[in-house]
Order: sequence, then structure tokens, then C-alpha cells
Amino acid sequence: MFSHETKVRVRYGETDQMGYMYYGNYAEFYEVARVESLRSLGMTYRSMEEDGVMMPVLEMHAKYLKPALYDQEITIKTQIEKMPGVKIHFKYYFYNEEQELIHEGETTLAFIDMKRNRPCMPPALFQEKMKPFFE
Repeated sequence: MFSHETKVRVRYGETDQMGYMYYGNYAEFYEVARVESLRSLGMTYRSMEEDGVMMPVLEMHAKYLKPALYDQEITIKTQIEKMPGVKIHFKYYFYNEEQELIHEGETTLAFIDMKRNRPCMPPALFQEKMKPFFE
């Protein structure tokens, strides 16, 4: 299993009138966590796109347990529990500064060959970097 942690602070513009992070912004935090997780492996979305592969989101699920509040530093634990194939499934766990679990989320993305606009396997370098986490 692959796991990575990212810290993000809730900014004023991401909150509603109650000072709670607006529910739609959780998807943006998922993306930040995904990008930083891949970056920790030495991979970037840009490099995959340069290799002709894009990764659109197919599904997203969210479970709100407690609000993320203005100016809180949120720790997002991102996990990939099985070796990616044509699809990759991410799980997200958000913790507040008191280390309380406040949110759970999941996204499923597909690897798409940009020239053919068809599903494909991840780039070889990506597979090589992920393999040790699933042996």
C-alpha cells in the first residue's frame, strides 16, 4: 500500500459564512493531495501528460464527519491500496490540528492515452515507482 501525507491550511476564501470550509472545496484538496503524493514519488501530472497520458476523475465520494475550519492546518493522508492498472483509486483522510478524523473521501481516475482518447496502462516509469509498495 502507498501512503503519503500533505498539509494544507484552510484559507478564508474557502469557507462559508460559518467559517466552515465549503463542501465543494474538498475536491480541490483531494487534487492537492494527489498531486503531492505523486510528486513524492518523483512523478508529476505534467510529466505524464508529456508522455501522452492524462488522468480524468471517473468517480468521487465524500463523507463529512466534522467541519474543516478557517485557518486550520489540515493533514491529508492519501492512500493507494492496490497497484494501479487502467484505473487508480485514491482514499483521503483529513485530520484537524487535534488529529481528529474530520473527513473521508475517495476518487477513481483513469489513465487515458491522449492521442487515441482510450484507456491505457500507466506510463512504465509510474508503474516502476509504484511496484515496491505492492510487493
